[in-house]
Amino acid sequence: MKKSDPAPGGEEKVDRIVRQVWDLTEPVIRAEGMEIIEIEYRRESPGWVLRVFVDQEGGVSVDDCARISRVVGDLLDVADIIHYPYHLEVSSPGLNRPLRKREQFAKVVGKVIEVKTLVPFGTRRNFKGILKEVGVERIRMDCDNQLFEIPFSNMDRARLRYFDSQED
Repeated sequence: MKKSDPAPGGEEKVDRIVRQVWDLTEPVIRAEGMEIIEIEYRRESPGWVLRVFVDQEGGVSVDDCARISRVVGDLLDVADIIHYPYHLEVSSPGLNRPLRKREQFAKVVGKVIEVKTLVPFGTRRNFKGILKEVGVERIRMDCDNQLFEIPFSNMDRARLRYFDSQED
């Protein structure tokens, strides 16, 4: 869940809206055979934007995004979670996708990822390397031939680095 620039009511309200949107839409999106990868709610130059990133086995098409956008838009209209104007976007997470859930990490073992931690390991908070293993509570990654174990609870954000994972 990402946010920026507090909404009317502050950052806590943004977090609450993102959680409510996630909880409301996840069952319907799953019923469509997809999963939510990330939800962003932020202020941008045209105003407030709610972005829902979805994925499915084999990828997401423009038609898939349009269908999910209609479903999510209808749900949000009925639930009336957001009480001021916003723009809804539904998209694929792209190649350098965020990683949030254990299952998402498990799908990219052997690939290059980036992790930013909440609490530093020594003086280091940013890690880029090959994901070696995914455990119940932590991941193990190789950064420049040094192994690091990073607990999920200490991750601020993580992302697949698709192009860094490709062989030359």
